[in-house]
Amino acid sequence: MIFFSNKSRPYYLGPYPLERLKRDADIFTMEAELPRRTRPVAVSVAKDGFSAALGKYRRIFHALRDDEPVAVKAPVPDDLHRRMVDIKGSAYFLNASQVGICRLTESCWYEDTSPLKHSHAIVVLAEHCRAPENGTLANSWVEGCVDQAASFRAYEIAISIANHIQLMGFSAVAHDDSSGDVDRDRLAVMSGLCVRSAGKVQNPYLDERFSLAVVTTDYELVTDEPLSARSAAGARNVAYWLGIGGSTSGLERWRQAKRPTHMSKFAMETVDRVDRPTTLIIDAEVPRVPKRASFFERPIHGDLGEKAQRERVRFSFKHPLAMAMTNQIRAMVPHQDGPVAETQSASCTDAAENTRALKSLSYFLGAELTGVCEIPDYAWYSHVDGGKPVECHHKYAVVMLIDQEYDTMEGASGDDFISGAQSMRAYMRGALIAGMMAEHVRALGFSSRPQTNADSEVLQLPLILLAGLGELSRIGELVLNPFVGPRFKSVVLTTDMPLIVDKPIDFGLQEFCSGCRKCARECPCDAITWGDKVMFNGYEMWKLDAERCARYRITNQRGLACGRCMKTCPLNKVVTWDGPIATQVASWLGINARWLKPILIPIATRLDDLLGHGVRNPAKKWWLDLEIVDGICVTPRKGVNERDLDLNRKVDPATQKIAYYNANVMPPPDSYGMPVFPDRKAAIAAAALLETPAEARQRIAAGGATPAHYIPTPPLGNARHPK
Repeated sequence: MIFFSNKSRPYYLGPYPLERLKRDADIFTMEAELPRRTRPVAVSVAKDGFSAALGKYRRIFHALRDDEPVAVKAPVPDDLHRRMVDIKGSAYFLNASQVGICRLTESCWYEDTSPLKHSHAIVVLAEHCRAPENGTLANSWVEGCVDQAASFRAYEIAISIANHIQLMGFSAVAHDDSSGDVDRDRLAVMSGLCVRSAGKVQNPYLDERFSLAVVTTDYELVTDEPLSARSAAGARNVAYWLGIGGSTSGLERWRQAKRPTHMSKFAMETVDRVDRPTTLIIDAEVPRVPKRASFFERPIHGDLGEKAQRERVRFSFKHPLAMAMTNQIRAMVPHQDGPVAETQSASCTDAAENTRALKSLSYFLGAELTGVCEIPDYAWYSHVDGGKPVECHHKYAVVMLIDQEYDTMEGASGDDFISGAQSMRAYMRGALIAGMMAEHVRALGFSSRPQTNADSEVLQLPLILLAGLGELSRIGELVLNPFVGPRFKSVVLTTDMPLIVDKPIDFGLQEFCSGCRKCARECPCDAITWGDKVMFNGYEMWKLDAERCARYRITNQRGLACGRCMKTCPLNKVVTWDGPIATQVASWLGINARWLKPILIPIATRLDDLLGHGVRNPAKKWWLDLEIVDGICVTPRKGVNERDLDLNRKVDPATQKIAYYNANVMPPPDSYGMPVFPDRKAAIAAAALLETPAEARQRIAAGGATPAHYIPTPPLGNARHPK
């Protein structure tokens, strides 16, 4: 960082320096001896506008709050501190602002409730998001919803923690302001998050700009001491502003708060915009492909054999925290479509203002980066689940990126037992953000649909490119952003609301990836090419061996899936005022001094290795390594991947075998439930069919025909299924 590095800051301490505040154990006794409170009257919220969307999704999550614990307890450590690290880490991973833990006393329960046989309370504090500027369309949408949105965020996190604990075999229930049975204010004081001042509960860093949710549980944990009554005085001192101890600095918070609300916290406005993506896309030749052709869909139907078919139903969510979020993702799917108001809102006639408002709303709800593009026909799947044909029914895509969380990735190998949870966290949060936005846009009279990892009608990669959120990378079918690198998942909102599109970006990634092969070197299954770009189904790309990648990720027995390429990419960095100064300088030079890249790239990639970027950081390892087998958590049966850098590994591009499954050998779109076995030998030989980008340009200029291997396999209809 500019002032103080957070490299050695334990993850469970969170982004605020709570550990620097004075404590007073006597306050716990004082609070415990107070009489039980009468349940407060629930604050009424609006039933229309954006409040209605928040309310609907709160009800979806509320149904998951108190599931029964599984029958067998997980092999969790006896060390209560280590348990606490996992629970607090889980909450911070899910974007809690602050977390505290205390013992429960009978006085913590409201008068009209029967206390559960729970011993501990986990208190989740979510700070209020900054509302869009007064006078804007976005402000009119969220007016009066700031506390409601923060309350839902705290409750959403609490439900995830409760589900995580339940899946480990312990009892847990999440409580919020409208349906909880515990005194959240009292527990916030007892757990060391707040103090009582002038009859109110206040936080030393946020005053009253926060909302609370609580998990009560019988899971034993180390507890926090209450804050001293005077701890709030001087909490936002020089140490806070400079980020002493590695917490998020007050200066970085100030920087973010000064940016317009329709702009990301990252300075995307400094990146060059271009008319076309920096990799060639021959729009007229890109085939529309079925969802059935994805190598993460094919194992469902038995295409990759029995082991892959068996593991496909658990590969990325066989950890309790990942499974908790997977259940939430599934609960949202039935609500992706919905009725559209008959009359379009008169406030939404200005496309530019609509665009700013949707971007502001996405950032208000927690997206990291948002862009807009028109949807080309080829970005729609030709067919989705069950072989159902897809109609190209919306004009625009609002594309949002959700960060998979840098510090957690720092503590991981990339293919251990947190990898899948990183994906599920981003997918869950993305589905929630896009779902609430779509609900609101439909209420304004415009057709809209969230396109999520669980149910998408679009291929998201071309939309990320066209919306100006990144460039295609050596990792293959993955886009890199100049500020978060490859460390994100995307979600898309498709709509017919009038919008203004963004242009693609150029930050020199093609030159960088040409000179850096770190992801290829560190790939555990040799799926990333060491060679040059080719034309694949109308796209210029470093083509990934998708079959090899999918087989490894799906059948990885020492972790959940794999994000090893993201973990080790030199662009997987923090580019804010709190990021290392060297990273900030390198990022600025990479974006603004492009002429230096031939000199800088070899130096940067070498330094990345020498500085140990991509090595696991023990201070950031917060999760317990657990594997769900037949519904029960066990110690991982095959152990846990603990990879660091393999600096000496080299591969000869001439001898590397990449399999190319062109459109003409994809499974028929209506072959659901029937295996179509890939012919890997033929797919390797298919390399001879591929053009270089230069050859493709020459062919197009000469009026040459579309290559035959770009033509997708047609539906079977009533024909016999080919084995």
